[in-house]
Amino acid sequence: MKTIKQHWIDTKRREVSDLEKSDRPWGRYEVLQDSPTHKVKCIWINPGARISYQRHKQRSEHWFVVKGSGEVTLHGKVSQIKAGQSVDFPVGFLHRIANTGTEEMIFIEVQTGTYFGEDDIERVEDDFGRS
Repeated sequence: MKTIKQHWIDTKRREVSDLEKSDRPWGRYEVLQDSPTHKVKCIWINPGARISYQRHKQRSEHWFVVKGSGEVTLHGKVSQIKAGQSVDFPVGFLHRIANTGTEEMIFIEVQTGTYFGEDDIERVEDDFGRS
């Protein structure tokens, strides 16, 4: 019996075949759903790595950690986060997540707003020299 995902691949459904996957210096992400009203990603952060300290002009984000633990920075305030916990980032708020554990950290990101392109990232600080 075929899985739903395999059926979608065989029938070239956009839900599976055209969605973005990207390796980053801190880990990787995979788009799970992309629509005009929202975007959903699965994000993996390598042990000891962190994403840039950033904000978005056109979207808010909700992160739900499914594996691992780390630190979240929201507008200058650092908090601990672990599997089963979530955090919200309103439009324009500076934010970052760091994997402080020894295993890969995985979280689901739900974006809502008016635009979801990767060019809606204003990096304030970045460990990899990106602007």
